[in-house]
Amino acid sequence: MGRMGVWLLVGMVGMLIPVHGQDQIPGFISIDCGAPNDYYDIELGIYYKKDEGFVDSGENRQISTLFINENKWQQSKNLRFFPNGTRNCYTLRPEQGKGNTYLIRTLFYYGNYDNKNQQPIFDLHIGTDYWTTVNTSNWTSYEIIHVPTTDNIQVCLINTGNGVPYISALELRLLDSSIYLLNSASLSNHWRYDIGSSVMYRYPQDIYDRLWSAKIYNSTIPINITWTPSLSDNNDAYRVPAEVLGTAQRATDANSSIHLSWPSNSTNKWCIYFHFAEIESLPSGQKREFTISVNGKLAETVTLEYLKPLTVASPLVSGSKINLSIKATPQSGRYPPILNAVEFFTIVELRNILTAMDDITAINDIKKRYSIYRDSWQGDLCAPRDFIWDGLECSYDNPPRIISLNLSSSQLMGDLAASLSDLLALVSLDLSGNQFTGLIPESLAKLPNLKFLNLSENNFTGSIPESLQKKIDDKQLQLRVEGNPHLCLEDSCKPKKKRNSYIIPVIAAASGSVAILLVALAIIWRCKCKNKKGHREGTIKLKNRPFSYTEVLKITDNFKTVIGEGGFGKVYLGTLANGTKSAVKMLSRTSRQGYREFKTEAQLLMIVHHRNLVSLVGYCDDAENMALIYEFMENGDLRHHLSDQSSTYVLTWKDRLRIAVDAAQGLDYLHNGCKPPIIHRDLKTSNILLNESMQAKIADFGLSKAFAAENDSHISTRPAGTPGYLDPEFQSSGNLNRKSDVYSFGVILFELITGYPAVIRSGSGNIHILRWVTPIIERGDIQSVVDPRLDGKFNVNSAWKLVETAVSCVPTTAVRRPDISRVLAELKECWDIEMALERSQRMGSSKIRSTEAFEMMSVELDDYESVPIAR
Repeated sequence: MGRMGVWLLVGMVGMLIPVHGQDQIPGFISIDCGAPNDYYDIELGIYYKKDEGFVDSGENRQISTLFINENKWQQSKNLRFFPNGTRNCYTLRPEQGKGNTYLIRTLFYYGNYDNKNQQPIFDLHIGTDYWTTVNTSNWTSYEIIHVPTTDNIQVCLINTGNGVPYISALELRLLDSSIYLLNSASLSNHWRYDIGSSVMYRYPQDIYDRLWSAKIYNSTIPINITWTPSLSDNNDAYRVPAEVLGTAQRATDANSSIHLSWPSNSTNKWCIYFHFAEIESLPSGQKREFTISVNGKLAETVTLEYLKPLTVASPLVSGSKINLSIKATPQSGRYPPILNAVEFFTIVELRNILTAMDDITAINDIKKRYSIYRDSWQGDLCAPRDFIWDGLECSYDNPPRIISLNLSSSQLMGDLAASLSDLLALVSLDLSGNQFTGLIPESLAKLPNLKFLNLSENNFTGSIPESLQKKIDDKQLQLRVEGNPHLCLEDSCKPKKKRNSYIIPVIAAASGSVAILLVALAIIWRCKCKNKKGHREGTIKLKNRPFSYTEVLKITDNFKTVIGEGGFGKVYLGTLANGTKSAVKMLSRTSRQGYREFKTEAQLLMIVHHRNLVSLVGYCDDAENMALIYEFMENGDLRHHLSDQSSTYVLTWKDRLRIAVDAAQGLDYLHNGCKPPIIHRDLKTSNILLNESMQAKIADFGLSKAFAAENDSHISTRPAGTPGYLDPEFQSSGNLNRKSDVYSFGVILFELITGYPAVIRSGSGNIHILRWVTPIIERGDIQSVVDPRLDGKFNVNSAWKLVETAVSCVPTTAVRRPDISRVLAELKECWDIEMALERSQRMGSSKIRSTEAFEMMSVELDDYESVPIAR
């Protein structure tokens, strides 16, 4: 029966069913985007809904009347387009919820709806991750097989600046969870072919509503059967329709093979699903047997049974060209290989972590309660970072959490939503300039991390709840409530004599010109640092007290002991009145550059606090004498520990891993914990200091810079940094960004691994560490890579993992380097490997991977020649 005959039969049956009040097929969600009403598609036998309730943005439009009858499918007649916002998302809520396997299909037909006759190009995201790029004017579908981790599935259209995104239809189909298996990734379908057929099939022949396109390959012979019920009776979980399996193509003879090939982007990973069924009745004792090879490697040997479906999934394969071969074995006799149907998928990596579900639920309740409509308030709240919702700041832990919510001047009214108290990671909440009424909820005091609450310029009544007032009195919370005429303040509730705005508690101004200067600079800079686990809040608190020059003389014993020196001047050992050691950095009167850097470091140390950054104890501004006093790091700098060949103590492998994690945490805080981000610009082992417990902290912010705006990708600036650590792309272009620090950090990782400095001195001249280490990595010689002073006392697993992480940091082009947050995650995996080994050793067993396993690692060092050097 031809395709028209199939649809005619479906249509005749459909005419017997009432058009209105149809129920959706179980496990199906079918949306005709832009359609004016719901309807039952008689031709397909599927009930379609309009997209109201699935999306919050966009406009409906009918395609051009010139094309209205060109495509017979009803879903091609209308569309929804999105002229506003960068990301616009549909939200699907299947009844079966998360953890199930779904086929999600988007359909597009441009139809010159805007009379511009110019097909737009845009991206599709599944949740927070890139899926594919839409670039065609024909009736086109894109499919993905996806297992969601939440009950809501979001399909987002991303405006890439090449025209307005649009969509014609969106469909979801529930699949059997035992098929199309792939951990932590999704499958994007490129082609699905019914081999040897001239008819296209979908629902109702395919219960999953997969679209099977007719395909006939050259140099093969079609075969088919006319009677297929037995194929349906014996079908496995893949449930390939009997009509599809009932056609096939075979090689010309048993000595020939079926060969398929196509060019590929070398970064794509492919997975091919072959569907077979023996549809020829072979003589007794005969069988059809063949092998499947992918890019020259044997994937599977297949033996077919009569009318019994069989599905084979290939291993993942990549390369600039993909070659598939199906060839008969000698046991197949005179029967050549066949192929009934095939599906071609590429892997969609799910790299971004979704925002914590509690935060998603709370913010969606707030959005609904106050009817908040903003272009950016679609999709995931925090991920990817480029699409964070307007007015939000997030921590990027696992999972991301909202740490700042700013809904000021948003024309919101009514009582405060109880769901605000469910945002447990909130550090800052600004609700000022609205029309909120009622009492200030006591539940806000239960937010454990809340440091700043702005309720000014509203219409709250009553008084400040006791629990909030206690947090204020304990200096745990700053509260602004000015401009609430009906709110009682203090016990007496008497009107204030002055109507000045105020902050509770009032922060006392510190004396001294440096304090005033630093606070002013900090406020202008607007560095807002996030309060993550292990971080101290970065709001400006003048607890770093001023010292007089006389006090500086006393604590340094008249500058008795010099412990360091730089362009700014000398650093002296100091002892505070309580006996605590400190480091006193004096500004040299002869160094203008040092003075500028001194002020920069002062700004940063006043407002940026983290356990892996050096802490400011105090400062001095006494006439011409300026000094910074910061914590003393008993074990000096990392470079000294790696280069001191005479030292009896050699950093253990565990020490090195811990130092790497500590330093990455400090850099991650500068890059991702502060807004605007801070670039160190001079990362090197001599700027990583170690305290008495060997905890690493990043020092010397003298060259640090912040982006002028949060969305800046780079800044152009004067040359900075130290030879050996400089980003090659920065040296050539002058463009500085966070990836420049990542490059420097990668060099530091190689120093930790090898014990060599960034620039190695040898008899033939200076050699960069990357030129020396690259050929050793490529030949898989981990023993020659790791510092020989360790005498082989290191975990090969964590060593290769650390090498892989270092390699990822140092490509010559910045775009190929990961964010430091990704590097930190990899380093924590190294640490986990080390800890697992310790546990296994304690239990009397140790399993270490052999070095040959490194052959699977892809080395990405660029343009470094083989340079031998003697140990």
